[in-house]
Amino acid sequence: MPGRILIGPQWGDEGKGKITDILADKMDVIVRYQGGNNAGHTVVNGDRELKLHLIPAGVFYPEIVPVIGDGVVVDPKVLIDELDGLAAQGIPIDRLRISANAHMIMPYHRVLDQASEAHLGKAKIGTTRKGVGPAYIDKAARLGIRAQDLLDMKIFRTKVEQALALKNEILVKIYDLPAIDADEIVREHESYAARLAPHIIDTSLYINQMLDAGKEVLFEGAQGTLLDLDHGTYPFVTSSSPVAGGACAGSGVGPLRIDEVTGIVKAYITRVGSGPFPTEQTNEFGEHMCEVGCEYGTTTGRQRRCGWLDIPILRYAVRVNGLSDMVLTKLDVLTGIDKIKLCTGYRYNDEVYRDFPPNQTIFHKCEPIYEEHPGWSEDISAAKTMDELPAAARDYVARIEELAGLTFSMVSVGQKRDQTIFK
Repeated sequence: MPGRILIGPQWGDEGKGKITDILADKMDVIVRYQGGNNAGHTVVNGDRELKLHLIPAGVFYPEIVPVIGDGVVVDPKVLIDELDGLAAQGIPIDRLRISANAHMIMPYHRVLDQASEAHLGKAKIGTTRKGVGPAYIDKAARLGIRAQDLLDMKIFRTKVEQALALKNEILVKIYDLPAIDADEIVREHESYAARLAPHIIDTSLYINQMLDAGKEVLFEGAQGTLLDLDHGTYPFVTSSSPVAGGACAGSGVGPLRIDEVTGIVKAYITRVGSGPFPTEQTNEFGEHMCEVGCEYGTTTGRQRRCGWLDIPILRYAVRVNGLSDMVLTKLDVLTGIDKIKLCTGYRYNDEVYRDFPPNQTIFHKCEPIYEEHPGWSEDISAAKTMDELPAAARDYVARIEELAGLTFSMVSVGQKRDQTIFK
């Protein structure tokens, strides 16, 4: 199947990096299509562990071309640091392609992100303060600076000066912060331009040429469906479109080029930052998931909020993304819990909702409806087939499939690449 999208059906952090790495040896091109360095993948390959923030997973494989698509916002300093880190480990980086249309995160975006979150106080969104949101704001306002502007520093300077005419007013008069100097930004980015220019191309043309040639292309989403700007738990969302439809817009390919859409589902559910979370467990179960699952953000190190798997959210993601199959991750984390709960619906004002609620008030105030499943105590991390799993674990997986209306093609029982059951 030449075109395949990999997405998160929850609030992100589902283990997409591991699954991308597993699929990588069958791929020719891996495309990151949205988000910025507010997301991250942790990939364990043999004895090496990589934490990636902008470069797509699969970079371990020299035959794969990693592509940063049009819809990504790129912090050039972070990208260069990541490239240098890979090079230091002996991982080739010359094959990276960066879309000329990808917008860049500028220094003033980071300052504005931090100032805005501090200003909001208790009403803060819970951003990573990396400047991603302000970069997307400028993109929509047609004030953005793109990767291709690094190829002409005269144009780059003009755009920076135009942007700072407004940004400095905001920084000084609203946030009582010092103005930012355009000359300093230009000097800083001249060095970035020298490093990144060889990688900047028309990636839409390149990706379509690869698809025309029958090459296998994997479109890798960051974050998750419930963080989508249009379809997520607004306003506690990211500033881009992590859903499957975002892959086409964010990489410059038509929807008919896509053959499969795979959702990576965690056996429980987590989210980072503020916002509603009906099944959140602020108790020993949540602590177990957090500690055993190492639920700390790849990018920020923030502790993730943990809770029971939410079927209405999963059914919503199946519908919104048009999932063709699913992969279950971190099933091993639930080992040792006597009774595992599964949210099958919500109750609000004596009404029951089996699907994702039609408005935010219900989702913020609803009571989850649970069914209880027996847990297991056996170590499952070495299981290679479903038959090697305890009956309770098999039943739990089967029940998720039944309620979601889709089957799992893989079940992950550990962090390492070989700790994966292929169904």
